[in-house]
Amino acid sequence: MESQNKQPYLSHQPDAHGHIHYSDDEHAMWQALLERQAEQIPNRACTAYLDGLKKLNLPSDRIPQLHDIDEVLQAATGWQTAAVPALISFGKFFKLLANKSFPVATFIRRFDDMDYIEEPDIFHEIVGHCPLLTHPAFATFNETYGKLGLNASKEERLFLARLYWFTIEFGLVGQTQDTRRIYGGGILSSPSETMYALSDETHNQSNHQPEYRAFDLLDVLRTPYRIDHIQPIYYVIDDLDTLFDIVNSDIMGVVKQAMSLGMFEPTYQVETS
Repeated sequence: MESQNKQPYLSHQPDAHGHIHYSDDEHAMWQALLERQAEQIPNRACTAYLDGLKKLNLPSDRIPQLHDIDEVLQAATGWQTAAVPALISFGKFFKLLANKSFPVATFIRRFDDMDYIEEPDIFHEIVGHCPLLTHPAFATFNETYGKLGLNASKEERLFLARLYWFTIEFGLVGQTQDTRRIYGGGILSSPSETMYALSDETHNQSNHQPEYRAFDLLDVLRTPYRIDHIQPIYYVIDDLDTLFDIVNSDIMGVVKQAMSLGMFEPTYQVETS
């Protein structure tokens, strides 16, 4: 397969002054991604995301330094970023979130991975997630999620991962077609999925229609997903403050209920070897 010939992604290490150096090609990738996404997010991203993006004031021609992001997040919600390798363990991920530190892998995708990358790169983390970390409900949800994950069993963490996937990564907000907007960073950092997630009969250029489901915690925890496909299902919350309601609910109690009931049948094709 072609992907077997690709070099793995490696995060850059900061120098003695905490500065991370990127190549001209990497800065060009950032610029190309940002320009394309800037054309697509108006009327698709939620207002709080757009407000957060303004606060971050990201440079268009170069990858930003993490300390510049930290200044904005600290002032807004007390959060900061944490430079990490391409992939980190569940334990480290939960610990960082519990301490209001958002993990950011310090590499950027190549041009042949422009539309989609399985590993979360710096564009995904900064452009996808950091704008909403300026919003109290989004920030509190991440912190609470981290604390729950730290104390969860291995099996419970698998169910918690689905909660994160269908909210922070691939969540939508607004129950009607006219009000529905994107807040999930997995969508907002993917130009192709940004277009697809709010597609309808008049705008959808593919033969597939996304399915929109009203957010239900138990259903979310029982819904399987794949990381290497456009999502067939999106769960929709009423507004961003609904994340406060989720935080204040008995999440682990519902996790145990989901574990006893088992998973829904996948809505995607299951590949067999």
